[in-house]
Amino acid sequence: MTERIFNFSAGPAVLPEPVLKQAQRDLFALPEVGMSVLEVSHRSAAFEQIIKEAETDLRILLNIPEDYAVLFLQGGASLQFSMVPMNLLPKGKSADYILTGSWGQGAFKEAKKLGTVREACSTADTNFNRLPKPEELKLDPHAAYVHFTSNETIFGVEFQEEPPAGNVPLVCDMSSNFVSKPLDVSKYGLIYAGAQKNAGPAGATIVIIRKDLLEGVPEGLPAMLDYKNLSKSDSMYNTPPCFAIYICGLVFKWAINEVGGLEKIQALNREKAKILYSAIDSSDGYYRGHAEKDCRSLMNVTFRLPNEDLEKKFVKEATAAGLDGLKGHRSVGGLRASIYNAFPKAGVVKLVEFMGEFQKKNG
Repeated sequence: MTERIFNFSAGPAVLPEPVLKQAQRDLFALPEVGMSVLEVSHRSAAFEQIIKEAETDLRILLNIPEDYAVLFLQGGASLQFSMVPMNLLPKGKSADYILTGSWGQGAFKEAKKLGTVREACSTADTNFNRLPKPEELKLDPHAAYVHFTSNETIFGVEFQEEPPAGNVPLVCDMSSNFVSKPLDVSKYGLIYAGAQKNAGPAGATIVIIRKDLLEGVPEGLPAMLDYKNLSKSDSMYNTPPCFAIYICGLVFKWAINEVGGLEKIQALNREKAKILYSAIDSSDGYYRGHAEKDCRSLMNVTFRLPNEDLEKKFVKEATAAGLDGLKGHRSVGGLRASIYNAFPKAGVVKLVEFMGEFQKKNG
């Protein structure tokens, strides 16, 4: 197959076509270097330029203040579940966790192994179909940090604004809506994100950390798990995920130069999500969204059909029609359409057309 289909996968996910085409060219030989981007030494001047440009463009894209360090790491967001408490949770203190889905639960579970943590709120009682109301948050004003997940990929709920952490450092797993909208980085102590949703391919994890928090990192941590050490070595204490960082850099340039920045990206994401949610809401209950309307994600649209047999049939026929990756996560079931930054509007339109035809045939 040489024609591209519409990829609704939750991650690794769709990448911008201009990025793929440039990577295809550079896969054989980088201009003026004469070797593949896969072959370039991480200690070379060529790669030094790649990683510096990636950081510079990310700083431009998110308007990251100078008092924040940017790290390109490995291990996915799941490793950050452990690294955050190892680095930021000192003995004698506790941290607060807001649980709005499976990824928040995962972070909480790992943090409990390493220190004292509190469940500040959980929406598990409604199967994570909503976000907590401010009065539901039981936050400790003396906590080491407050952790939340900005967008829960599996359940399709997304924070529209940060939880009120006061003077406590806010830590966020931003994996699935990273660089999808404008962001005030100064409100956060630390942001981490697996790249494979909006920023690049699997293999790179981006951490943005306020530099004063590095001073509190305890001594004696393993070198590869120590934010201070990784920052001092400019993300190159060991061989970094070179190709993944290179692709991230191309994605950041695409977002700035071809799309026009995060405000325009957000507008496009809202337009795509509106088309799909409108189709769900106008189906007379045939399609049912999982998340409450005021908590819906722009990235991951989760919905159900009248029964599981129809859902299986829908996925099979949609895949045959060139609409791939629509099966919901195994822990939730149903359908999930992930429509990240690079996902084209035309794919959403085609999905909506397919939904209408499927309902007519099977309603």
